[in-house]
Amino acid sequence: MPLNAKALGEALREDLTLHSTLCRRDAGAFQRAIQSGEPVVVACTQEQRLFADLGQQTEGALSPIRFVNIRETGGWSRDAGKASPKIAALLAAAHLPEPAPVPTVTFKSAGRLLIIGALDAAEQAAALVSDVLDVTLFTQGPGNAGGAQARRFPVLGGRITGLTGWLGAFELQWAADNPIDLDLCTRCNACVAACPENAIGLDYQIDMAACQSHRACVKVCQVAGAIDFTREAVAHQERFDLVLDLRPADATPTFLQHALPQGYFRGDGRDMGMLLRLRELVGEFEKPKFFAYKQKLCAHSRNETVGCNACVDICSAEAIASDKSRQQIKVNPNLCVGCGACTTVCPTGALTYAYPGATDQGLKFKTLLSTYAAAGGKDAVLLLHSQEGGQALVEELGRAAQLKLAHGVPAHVLPVALWHTASTGVDLWLSAVAFGAAQIVVLVTSEESPQYLEGLEAQMAVAQAILHGLGYAGTHLKLLRARNPMDLDAGLQALSQTRQTVPGTAARFAVAQEKRSTLEMALDHLIAQAPLPAAQRPEAIALPATGAPLGTITVDKDRCTLCLSCVSACPASALQDNPQLPQLRFIEQNCVQCGLCATTCPEDAIALQPRLLLTPERTQLRVLNEAKPWACVRCSKPFGTVKAIEAMLGKLSGHPMFQGEALERLKMCSDCRVIDLYSSQSETKVTDL
Repeated sequence: MPLNAKALGEALREDLTLHSTLCRRDAGAFQRAIQSGEPVVVACTQEQRLFADLGQQTEGALSPIRFVNIRETGGWSRDAGKASPKIAALLAAAHLPEPAPVPTVTFKSAGRLLIIGALDAAEQAAALVSDVLDVTLFTQGPGNAGGAQARRFPVLGGRITGLTGWLGAFELQWAADNPIDLDLCTRCNACVAACPENAIGLDYQIDMAACQSHRACVKVCQVAGAIDFTREAVAHQERFDLVLDLRPADATPTFLQHALPQGYFRGDGRDMGMLLRLRELVGEFEKPKFFAYKQKLCAHSRNETVGCNACVDICSAEAIASDKSRQQIKVNPNLCVGCGACTTVCPTGALTYAYPGATDQGLKFKTLLSTYAAAGGKDAVLLLHSQEGGQALVEELGRAAQLKLAHGVPAHVLPVALWHTASTGVDLWLSAVAFGAAQIVVLVTSEESPQYLEGLEAQMAVAQAILHGLGYAGTHLKLLRARNPMDLDAGLQALSQTRQTVPGTAARFAVAQEKRSTLEMALDHLIAQAPLPAAQRPEAIALPATGAPLGTITVDKDRCTLCLSCVSACPASALQDNPQLPQLRFIEQNCVQCGLCATTCPEDAIALQPRLLLTPERTQLRVLNEAKPWACVRCSKPFGTVKAIEAMLGKLSGHPMFQGEALERLKMCSDCRVIDLYSSQSETKVTDL
């Protein structure tokens, strides 16, 4: 792997000494470095454990140690000789401080394990974990061999009616609807031998579809009394900390969501890796609370009317639910797996990714791209991948390149590991382009759920439409699907087939935690640096109807009565009234295209129009509709519009409660109605009764 210590040192603004055996003969240099108290970056992940052990054994070692992979990610590739700018960028990003800590979510497990499946397979799996876990079985048939003669574990039977929860808090509901009571059954096998239809298996449950009601089993079980066909089904429930589901793949799954709850395992009882993970899940565990929610920014609901439902629809863990009565969503932090897809599709920034936050992620992108450019790199590509499946593919590709089986990660491609590939969206992508990225490529494997891919593609279509509308040529955003290293290699090599236009000057702004603020800063820079001259740009760039967080609304003035219900429904203050005149006013920059105004409007007079307006009017207050005010017939004070009052009079004129003076009062303001009601001689008063 070619390394130019002088060039790397100049790019990082520090003196670097090249070590070829830092984990062996040169270990003393590492030990001296970690005694300095300054952060130390080790450009080797293969020997991470060895370096950690050395650190513990070194007296006076105070320095925090970070590790970064520069070998598989760039040093092992066919163009490794050109990879110095990339290596410098990776080293610079590794120097960044860790994200600030966030609140955590706690799970407590006492090791109560429920195994669901055929009795023979369930007992075999239980035998491998019962020394650590407290096992209960729920039989789903005898399997090939049936249950063992000796009953080592409690066995439940019947029909599962529900299973909910997460690690440490699973709740099983079932109906004990089989004639054989497994608590009373002694496994004497007399019923199995006596049944003429072979309706009783070695799970000691009766197949009611095969039973012909001979009741021979009841006669031979008189001593134990375990069989009773007249017993009514009884509903039961019990709590467990862990669940192992051994039912076949074609069986109806207990959990339908793509992202399964933590503590729930589905698969083969012979999977030793899965059984080892189960054995470790006893005690107290913590994970970051990955999201932050600000209800006042949420466009989900107003007045029990649903507008934006993007986060609820995309969550593959079913951790987000609607609470429209309280004008909000509810996120269950125990079910949340930290994918961040909800924050990506949220148009307002009400849901934000907390760990790492947008500020930390944006700083990482900016550091990578600025260091890469300062070191002489060109046409930078950010390859965003997951820390698990995506990371494994990148490393496997590097090894294949070293063995001359693949090209490897190109010198201009900067891999960036994310907790989940769905955790970044249009705000960070456009910021990366503003910082100088020619392309942002999101690597997806079989880990991602289908709705995540749809959401990412919709967001990419929005970002690409903006860039093309401003004259930035090429494909700046790409979703790269790869099942193996060869797929990844082919996809990365194909990136060079198009040339992308980037801003002439890289942006210097800092990414904010607020999504809309970051998006506006990125748009301002991209518009200012747009290749297309201002005179040739369209007035507005049309955006896709799905996923666009920007746009305007159109109002049918013939239908609109200026009731202003849309104003109270708007969560972003894009729609506003005028206290002095009957006007509906609008600030396009604030509009998030949530649709609450359209669903709230009683006249169906509002329609959404996704777009990016490029004229100064985007930030200015403009009037969408106005009308002549109605003057109170008694005091002449304006209190509504002529159109609204006339429409109301027309609808109520035939009603028996609004005749004569009552109809005339509808033409008065609220104060005059009360005065007229009490001063009228024809009205019946309480004092007259």
